[in-house]
This record gives sequence, structure tokens and C-alpha cells, in this order.
Amino acid sequence: MNKVILFVVLSIAAACAPRGRITYEPEAARIGMIEQVYVSTMRQSLPEGGFGTERSETPSYARYDISVPPVRKLGSIEWPPRHGKPDPRRHYLTTAAKIYPQTAAFRKDLAADLRRNNGEAIVFVHGYNNNFSEGLYRVAQLAHDLEIPGVEVHYSWPSAANPLGYVYDRDSAIFARDGLSALLHEIDAAGAKRILLVAHSMGSSLTMEALRSLALRGDRKTLARLSGVILISPDLDVDVFREQAKSIGTLPQPFLIFGSNRDRVLRVSAGLTGQKERLGSLTDLTRLADLKVTFLDVGAFAKGASHFLVADSPALILLLGRIGEVDNVLEAERARRVGLLPGVVLSVQNATQIVLRPIGTVANELTR
Repeated sequence: MNKVILFVVLSIAAACAPRGRITYEPEAARIGMIEQVYVSTMRQSLPEGGFGTERSETPSYARYDISVPPVRKLGSIEWPPRHGKPDPRRHYLTTAAKIYPQTAAFRKDLAADLRRNNGEAIVFVHGYNNNFSEGLYRVAQLAHDLEIPGVEVHYSWPSAANPLGYVYDRDSAIFARDGLSALLHEIDAAGAKRILLVAHSMGSSLTMEALRSLALRGDRKTLARLSGVILISPDLDVDVFREQAKSIGTLPQPFLIFGSNRDRVLRVSAGLTGQKERLGSLTDLTRLADLKVTFLDVGAFAKGASHFLVADSPALILLLGRIGEVDNVLEAERARRVGLLPGVVLSVQNATQIVLRPIGTVANELTR
């Protein structure tokens, strides 16, 4: 199919899907599991509350309590109807929100929560075509399903939330890179001991630019707080990534890249830039051989556009609940034993590739 036609088809499909929005329902706190999410955003605030798609040169800070409903499929987010009563048993709902008028108040509350969570923080950066509520609720879903410890922080950059707004989003990602650097500095100043940084799609480009900025400014203290970086389906030019990595110097460890050459969104993105692949659809590991990174190929879990399998594939979510065992997998492979994360391990110089497969598939192979 012609790349332009495919892009239009994907855009129409995305446009037809219902968009997420924040629905306040304080009573949902008695039914759902509450995930508290701190937010830093470079989006313009809206008169009715929340944040829109326009850019703001001044960051805003907030905190939201999100109710994760008890009746749901792993990896799913079901939005309440635009007309009708929301069901706290099935719908994601917001039970409370706090907008901070000053950065100091944000840092004070964040510091208190960090002390209660052993200084652990996880920062999530959303990808292309996300409105504010979609990114916010996705953080709550991921943290809940993966049982990620620590304080949850969401960096919301001003995406157009429009499938045809790809160029606007690319510019916004550059616009918002210093805001992410500032957020990481704030989390460090609040007393974080370890910061796990997770980015999806175009948010990966923004993330690498923010880390590059910290390195060029000599802010090694903030960089040293990073306990790992995870890029999910990164929509990022491989050569650009290599230059960013060189500027950063020693990459935070572990440095994990989740990708697949079956990612239809990245296939279109590559075509629009006149390339064969993006970082998230990389097929030749030798291009990253001199970098200490681990590429996890999740193509075996592909379905639909396959652009966010880590978040919406129940099988992969169960597998990633053991993501801390990646090092054990590599050691097991070296010792010729079966790894705890099923798949094939390939090492090329400093880089490692793990081809993940559904657990049932591996079990069947082992019993043949």
C-alpha cells in the first residue's frame, strides 16, 4: 500500500476512536484502586480545568488521584461515556486533583511522598497524538498493571492530540525538552534517590534531548539519579539517537529499548522521513553495537498497529512484571540455561538483543 494512503488509513482509524477525557467522580475512591500521579506539563491550562494542546513557555505542576476500576482487562483503559453516568467498577475516573500555584509547593508534596517510597520515582513521557487525560490515565494503568514501586510522575508535553498533527508534535517535542530536564532536576532536588525514566514513541526523542541537555550543562548529579531508561517503540532516527547517546556519554543502566519491525506506526514514520526504519523498528543490531543498550524485540506479540504493546498486551504485561530480571536472563544465557524472560539472546559488542515470545509459545517448544 502507498505510504501516504496507509498514513491516511491509520489517521482515519485513530480519529474514529473515542478520545479520552478527565471525568471527576470522588465517590470512585471507595471502589477503585487509587494511583496518585504527579504532573509537570508545558501545555496551556484550560478555563474549565485540565490542560489542552497549546504550548506554554512556563511549566505547570499538578497532582491527580486516578481510580483504576476493579472490572477490567489487563492493559485496558475504558473511558466513561460522554452522556450517561460513569461506572466506577468499569471506568477510569479522577477522584481528586490539585494544581500547584508555585513550584515550591509541588516540590514539598513530592518530597514527602518520596520519603514514603524509599526515594523511588518513575517518570513517564507520553508519545505522539496524546491529549492530556490519555497520557495521565496511561501512567496510572501502567503503574498499576506492572506494579511499579515508587512515586508516579507524568511529563505531559503539548501534543496536538490529532493523528494529522505529526509535524506539530515533532516541533512540540523539541519545544518541551528543557521542561523535562527541569522536571528531573526538581525530582532530584525533592530528595529522589533513584529515578526510572520511561518514554513512548515520539516522547523518546524528547527524552534523549533532555538527557543530552543535562549532559551538556554538566548536570551529572541529576543524571546520576537515573536508575534506568526505558524507550518504548521509540519514534527516533537511529543516527540521531547515536549522536544523542555520544553527547550523554555513559548511558544510564539498564537502558532498554522495546521495539518491533511489525510496528505499523513506525513503518509509516520511517516512510515519511525517507528511511527504512526507526529506532523502535530496528532490525540490524550492529548499528548500536558500540552502545550499552538492550533491545527487546516484542514483535511476537504484535496486533493491530502494534505501537504500544508494552501497555496494552496482557501477555506482555505479565512478562514485564519481571523486567527487573533482565540481568538474570543475560547471565542465564551465558551459562546456557533457560532464561526467566523467554526468548533468544543475541549480543553484538556492547549491545544486546532479546527476542521475546509469549510464555505459552516457549512452553510448547520446551515440551516438544
